[in-house]
Amino acid sequence: MRKIYVLSGVALMMAACGNSEKEYDATGTFEATETTLFAEQSGTLLTFSVNEGDNVETHAEVGLIDTTQIWLKIQQLNATKEVYQSQKPDMARQIAATRQQLAKAQQEQQRYQELVADGAAPSKMLDDAISQVKVLQKQLDAQISSLSTSTRALDKQTAAADIQVSQLRDQLRKCHIVTPAKGTVLEKYVERGEFVSTGKPLLKIGDTEDMYLRAYVTSAQLQNIKLGQQVKVFADYGDGQKKEYQGTVTWISSRSEFTPKTILTDDERADLVYAIKVAVRNDGYVKIGMYGEVKL
Repeated sequence: MRKIYVLSGVALMMAACGNSEKEYDATGTFEATETTLFAEQSGTLLTFSVNEGDNVETHAEVGLIDTTQIWLKIQQLNATKEVYQSQKPDMARQIAATRQQLAKAQQEQQRYQELVADGAAPSKMLDDAISQVKVLQKQLDAQISSLSTSTRALDKQTAAADIQVSQLRDQLRKCHIVTPAKGTVLEKYVERGEFVSTGKPLLKIGDTEDMYLRAYVTSAQLQNIKLGQQVKVFADYGDGQKKEYQGTVTWISSRSEFTPKTILTDDERADLVYAIKVAVRNDGYVKIGMYGEVKL
């Protein structure tokens, strides 16, 4: 009977030794790239057609903030631009009379020059004609300058209105809530009909197709790890149920940190570890926060 007890003890010791050998080199939790979508304008949320768990595509419109006041301001500015355009002077018509007077004065000057040269008219008449031409030329230059200044001022006012319209159209565009990336709606912070202000978080999206496992390794294990390395990743469902995935090391931390309490490394005596990220293509079974293992 004593031999049986001894053999049983040996068997238990061998089984314990066999179970102590780990099938992984590092463990961690699965994470996803998360994006929080914020309101870019203030107003009532007229529509918001997403729910937690929905899959959304990139640049998908999921909501709309009230645009009434912005649209009215655009209409007002467009009317103001039309007023500016109507106030622009018709330079050709407004200086036509002065040009005609100047042309006639120049003809008189030429005629008196010929008469004075022939001795048929006194030189004073030529001097008066030259003076008249100079006066009319100055009047024409002053009219052109004044009308040009007025035209430039109205053009600048129109350009300023165009800039304001562009700003309002940008605000109008930002009233349309558009997803910046594809993924799954993880959290929804507001509901349709609520008033939202600029900067208020609306929802959180996570890319659950291309996930990664954040694991921790010791400095001794770093010599066996490099970027782009293919490794085996196991999703741990509990009760010994695991599923294997192909993973790629995409990031290795350049700084060490103290071992997180929830992480078990291959060398549990090490106080400092390095974080790594292993990219995994999710087939729908891996969830955010699930524990996983890495085999180098």
